[in-house]
Amino acid sequence: MNITVTKKALTDALSLLERVIPTRSSNPLLTALHVAATDSGLTLSGTSLEIDLQATVPAEVKAPEDFTVPAHLFAQVVRNLGGELVELTLSGAELTVRSAGSDFKLQTGDRDSYPPLTFPDAPGVSLSAADLARALGSVRYAASNEAFQAVFRGLKLERNAGTLRAAASDGYRVALCDVRSDAPEAPPLIIPARSVDELLRLLKDGTVRLLPGEGQLTVITDRARMNLKLLDGDFPDYERVIPKEIKLTATLPAAALKEAVGRVAVLADKNANNRVEFLIQDGALTLTAEGDYGRAQDTLSVTQGGTEQAMSLAFNARHVLDALGAIDGDVRLSFSGSTSPAVFEPAGDSGYRAVMVTLRA
Repeated sequence: MNITVTKKALTDALSLLERVIPTRSSNPLLTALHVAATDSGLTLSGTSLEIDLQATVPAEVKAPEDFTVPAHLFAQVVRNLGGELVELTLSGAELTVRSAGSDFKLQTGDRDSYPPLTFPDAPGVSLSAADLARALGSVRYAASNEAFQAVFRGLKLERNAGTLRAAASDGYRVALCDVRSDAPEAPPLIIPARSVDELLRLLKDGTVRLLPGEGQLTVITDRARMNLKLLDGDFPDYERVIPKEIKLTATLPAAALKEAVGRVAVLADKNANNRVEFLIQDGALTLTAEGDYGRAQDTLSVTQGGTEQAMSLAFNARHVLDALGAIDGDVRLSFSGSTSPAVFEPAGDSGYRAVMVTLRA
């Protein structure tokens, strides 16, 4: 078997797979990369048991064959090659990697023992990869990192008539993002947040297909296929915390608010939830933070609306900065009361909303 492939194409595919394939495992097969060389190119496959990933690489192949190699070692070898073209030659149980005068020989594994990975192929649900990336990427920050929080560690994906919604919550905040979809309504899915991180690396451009299955979601792009194991459980009814009656709004540039919150948060008490006070009154937003080493204040002009003339609330500064990260242009802050959740969203209709609980006095 002889393969000629560009270093860039091979490195790009390996960079996706080596994030999924574990560096160490009680089962050595899980640390291996499976390579199938066919007349149409290379198919690279790997699994962590939570995520199965298969990427295709254009290549010139003579005498097609398949083999397995230590994934991370192979990726390290390829990355350090000096030439633009890579030649792979398989002889028995030995793989030779050559490029620009470099010559590496790697021992291959038992290809017959490698667990078979299957990726369903059906029409599924098609949508823009950029739209799906925006929906998932906008809300990812709100998912919990705590193992004991079960489904809070996942992102909920809902398909309603004309809309696909991604939602995440850690119990203190909710992030939502809606994008247009022609797919019919379907039961919701809960994808582990860490799996979403790897999925986002695949969603560059073009169209993506989603194929829900029993306990898993298969995602197909132009260059890769991914099986994601789903979380089992019922996602909390986040709709209950979204305020229905808005009494006061404030609109201002998101960048200005982000910078101001970052400034005053330097003195926020880290043992008191990074507390920052928001006071909206007379067309101005005053931010105040206080801690053991002093007090900080910043005032911004806003476009104020609503029936209330003034309102004072407090938020976790880190949560505010996370929510503003997905907003460009102007942000609209909507308040229903000093102790009820508030909504941060773009002034335009982007489909994104962040709902945060206020801190008690």
